[in-house]
Amino acid sequence: MNDNPWKTLSSEEKYNNKWITVTEHQVINPSGGKGIYGEVHFKNLAIGVLPLDDEHNTWLVGQYRYPLKAYSWEIPEGGGPLGSDPELSAKRELAEETGLVASKLTEIQRIHLSNSVSDELAIIYLAQDLQLGEAAPEETEDLQLIKVPFTKAFEMVMNGEITDSMSVAAILKVHLMIQKGAI
Repeated sequence: MNDNPWKTLSSEEKYNNKWITVTEHQVINPSGGKGIYGEVHFKNLAIGVLPLDDEHNTWLVGQYRYPLKAYSWEIPEGGGPLGSDPELSAKRELAEETGLVASKLTEIQRIHLSNSVSDELAIIYLAQDLQLGEAAPEETEDLQLIKVPFTKAFEMVMNGEITDSMSVAAILKVHLMIQKGAI
């Protein structure tokens, strides 16, 4: 199961910026045919934070997502440098996007966001024991912030209003945790 059935003949970097590198590989695929494989390497971790207060309310961030050409409702998300403490990145993103500071932060999930073309790893946290401060989004972020009952966020996932993969994963995981009495 751990043997790599792909053979790499050559690799060429096609694009590089401070966030990603795109590499094209000439390969022999598992069936023995020649082909190409495009790979996107991310230079940061993806970080997601689901804030949950004592009354089971959460905060969602709305913003226009350029690649989708559409508006998206999400949990607070951002990036953290590889090799740094992802929990510090989670606290920073939560405060920047919502103004919230969490006394309790629990890692609830690690997922690969699009493992057929990318090595991007997401780490998702549950934030609790919240204090409200003032948000300070980055200059590239034009955010709308809403506080909703967690049950509403779950409904938004189930009816397709929330489609962001980290948000869907986090909300479904926390829903199960609540059902099992873990929260």
